Amino acid sequence: MSITTESELIGMKKVSDVVAYTLKEMKNYVKPGMTTKELDDFGASILKDFGANSAPFMTYKFPGWTCISVNNEFCHGIPSKNKILKEGDLINIDVSAELDGYWSDNGNSFVLGEDINQHQNLVNASKNILQKAISNIKGGVKIADIGLLMETEAKKRGYKVIKNLGGHGIGRSLHEQPDELLNYKNRFDQRRFKKNSVVAIETFISTSSTYTVELNDGWTMVGNKGGFMAQHEHTIVVTDGKPIILTEMNGVWN
Repeated sequence: MSITTESELIGMKKVSDVVAYTLKEMKNYVKPGMTTKELDDFGASILKDFGANSAPFMTYKFPGWTCISVNNEFCHGIPSKNKILKEGDLINIDVSAELDGYWSDNGNSFVLGEDINQHQNLVNASKNILQKAISNIKGGVKIADIGLLMETEAKKRGYKVIKNLGGHGIGRSLHEQPDELLNYKNRFDQRRFKKNSVVAIETFISTSSTYTVELNDGWTMVGNKGGFMAQHEHTIVVTDGKPIILTEMNGVWN
């Protein structure tokens, strides 16, 4: 969406605070021995308290309130009472929701407890790349140039980017134009970021895969060449200068 009134900005700030707070609290709550279903139930209770609805459920009938992906699962992991979290797991929580007709989206990959499986460098790379990408976005900047920046920064650190996932416009629904805000330079993409538009910017930084493939459950995505992936995501408003980071409260950069 494009922000045209103060009330629209207030609506976007409200739902963004809700998803950011939920994500932050879920990260603080999770501990080894917990199931991903317990973690999802905790997130669901926060969203319900605010009167917010699960965006993936509303949009796609996703079987959970939030997406929780663990280790070799790259994204869209289904919360399960059979999946028990362990020390050193690489976890991604993606929280998106609707509140009063406005939609917002954010995600965070992190290591549970001690980094016994050496995932922290990947997580740090993804966080830093998101920060660098967002700091370079303003009205008039080419979308493909931000993709190039993300891929260049990933390669510099010895990582790859996933080419069939991308950020997206958001606001009045979960996925809007501009879609396919990719982590690499699509030379055919001449689009530019527009001032006052709301977009969800996401990193998809990977150790060995460049594409994701869907598992038989119809949701969970893994890498075409295995390995691990870190994702970090903020919903922002594009301006003439520094973007407004609507989901900043999630603390993913702390």
